[in-house]
Amino acid sequence: MNSRPALNLIARFAETRRGLLVMGLMALLPGLAQAQAPSIGQGPGYHDPRSPFKPLQEREGVLSWSLLAAVTTRTEKNRLLPTFPAAVQALNQKKVKVQGFMMPLEPGDKQRHFLLSSVPTSCSFCVPAGAEGLVEVFTQQPVRYSLEPVLVEGVLAVLSDDPYGLYYRINGGQGLAAP
Repeated sequence: MNSRPALNLIARFAETRRGLLVMGLMALLPGLAQAQAPSIGQGPGYHDPRSPFKPLQEREGVLSWSLLAAVTTRTEKNRLLPTFPAAVQALNQKKVKVQGFMMPLEPGDKQRHFLLSSVPTSCSFCVPAGAEGLVEVFTQQPVRYSLEPVLVEGVLAVLSDDPYGLYYRINGGQGLAAP
């Protein structure tokens, strides 16, 4: 097979401004893959130091995100499934308090179904953490949307095989006074 036409195409592409930019970014990819910051949408979440919101502080009587993030995963039939430590499994169907940043799932300023994230969102269309940094919340009464952290209380479900890939859900929740 003659690779000469392919080399000519690459050379012409590299001559364009866009081509130079793309080829430069491709050269940087191996170095970026070794960066120390966690990837967006994976893990317990990365709090961007440029964020106008302070990171959540651990509070007495409030479920710790570090405990929720202690989950590991295993591959089973082409799926990643969570393996929870005993301390997390013991919380299944128990009433807990969780603080976090609200990610609305419904239109409007009052929410009955939303996600709580361990870190604030930096983009309306981005998920700031992996499944171990999110809790799906269903409340009895609507909770007013806020950019500041919210505190909810309800029954925690530890999900081992959720069709949406979530690990945690609060059912019968209620909003509490701001943390």
